[in-house]
Amino acid sequence: MPFGAQLEAGAVRFRLFAPAQHSVTLVLEDNRAFPMHRTADGWHEYVTAAAGPGTRYRFQLDDGLMVPDPASRHQPEDVHGPSEVIDPARHAWRDTDWRGRPWHEAILYELHIGAFTSEGTFRAATERLDDLVDLGITAIEIMPVADFPGGRNWGYDGVLFYAPDSAYGRPDDLRAFVDAAHARGIMVILDVVYNHFGPDGNYLHVYAPCFFTERHQTPWGAGLNFDGRDSAVVREFIIHNALYWLEEFHLDGLRLDAVHSILDDSADPLLDELERRVRAACGGRQVHLILENEENEVLLLEGDPSSKFTAQWNDDIHHALHTAITGEDQGYYADYAGDTEKLGRALAEGFAFQGHHMPYRGTPRGAPSAHLLSTAFVAFLQNHDQIGNRAFGERITALAPRAAVRAAAAIYLLGPQIPMLFMGEEWAAPQPFLFFCGFEGELADAVRAGRRAEFARFPAFRDPELRERIPDPIAQSTYLASKLEWSDRDRPEHLEWLDWYRHVIAARREHVWPLLPLLKGEISTTRIVGPAAVEVEWDLEDGRRLCLALNLTAGERDGFSPQKGVALWTEGAFEAGRAAAWSVRWSLDGAQAP
Repeated sequence: MPFGAQLEAGAVRFRLFAPAQHSVTLVLEDNRAFPMHRTADGWHEYVTAAAGPGTRYRFQLDDGLMVPDPASRHQPEDVHGPSEVIDPARHAWRDTDWRGRPWHEAILYELHIGAFTSEGTFRAATERLDDLVDLGITAIEIMPVADFPGGRNWGYDGVLFYAPDSAYGRPDDLRAFVDAAHARGIMVILDVVYNHFGPDGNYLHVYAPCFFTERHQTPWGAGLNFDGRDSAVVREFIIHNALYWLEEFHLDGLRLDAVHSILDDSADPLLDELERRVRAACGGRQVHLILENEENEVLLLEGDPSSKFTAQWNDDIHHALHTAITGEDQGYYADYAGDTEKLGRALAEGFAFQGHHMPYRGTPRGAPSAHLLSTAFVAFLQNHDQIGNRAFGERITALAPRAAVRAAAAIYLLGPQIPMLFMGEEWAAPQPFLFFCGFEGELADAVRAGRRAEFARFPAFRDPELRERIPDPIAQSTYLASKLEWSDRDRPEHLEWLDWYRHVIAARREHVWPLLPLLKGEISTTRIVGPAAVEVEWDLEDGRRLCLALNLTAGERDGFSPQKGVALWTEGAFEAGRAAAWSVRWSLDGAQAP
């Protein structure tokens, strides 16, 4: 790795890209100082045998400011403290035969390391892996762990991209988690943020201002410089970070946050180069690259499976299902509420908006996606955003009837898109998942005020007194309230949910997995039966059809076709063309071609 502290034959090579500094001094934990050698292209380098694994160090700039290593592998004293030299080969890996799993076998489980257990550490999460095996999970998606300021954060305010946050443990604790997951047949995918640095603890603007550009503006300010002068080092910093997680931690993939805010006008966009470099470096094992993309672009998902991004989070299917079972119609939900055509399109073709005008944002959104395989989309009923961006962080079971939630879950868990659960969903955890962070001072005040102002435009929160009831994102109590309470799972009402999820996931593994490699792009049909009532069929290469019938209303609905072929799963009831309230039927039609 060209960045940071690298072990070299009894010594450590320290490198810092600081073109805005005439000189940089390496300062070790015992206050020994070593002037670094400056190169013509802005690098500062020093090799010394005075340091080794465990040595803490900082870089001193021209004006005396002490800064951590932007490529630090560990920050034991948080983002403003010294960095620590780490030996990435220290962990004795046991997964030498692991090559990953094919994407169609992915049953994703999104979790936040801090809120997944009461301890909130990698080690505590490792102790829960057998619970996920028992559930039938085959892939864990971890919310970002890059070092953030304070002891708690969703992870999207990371500033030291190479350092797993010390609140969760040491780097080898994360390696042990991945190793243990692989031993159980579970892939591990990490959420990474390459569209901005967090607001506290990032010093790059002082010594490497070329990392940023005013030509591109993002919701967080100046964009990262991926296409201007001196952008080559910035691109390498991000691409090596992706390779670092995949190689040094044996991860099975990455989920790239908000790629619509990775602004790049170059002839070879960063995302294209990152995908190529990852595929070239990880040949021989299955690595999956997942996108979050508000623009619903298809270009990154098209082409040969070995040379494209694997899949994208499908917010459209969430919004269509959510509005159908809750009746909510505020904010962006207004563009989906009562629109059965969008529900059918999201199920059959992936994107509900395929170049259509979206009133909430006032512009067209998306592109035609019917030609993409269904496995290019990740479907979910809950995730960290859709729960945590609510004022009180309510889970879906607090918003919709039990039968409605099960119907919607049966749709996404058994459909041809790749399903993703959010931690605790499988036993209807009563804990909310709130927005939380550990900022201090003026930044904390700004975040607190901004959080409440965010909801001021909603009718339910126009009264300032009501906005004051919104949990304080800075308070430790908000974070603690978001932690799963695993003892709740043993209560009868939660065990019943858990048993249901186990059975429906088992049905996916038995009946749906074998069908997914036979999916054909552009071959699906949709028939609208009535409001929130749809039939969808997907053609398979062997001549069979996967069939779905659904009634996501609180009343009976007539007009459904008779069951076609063999029933795979029924939630609710269908009889003589009539579907009971909150009913879903999956079936497999047609003889297998010789």
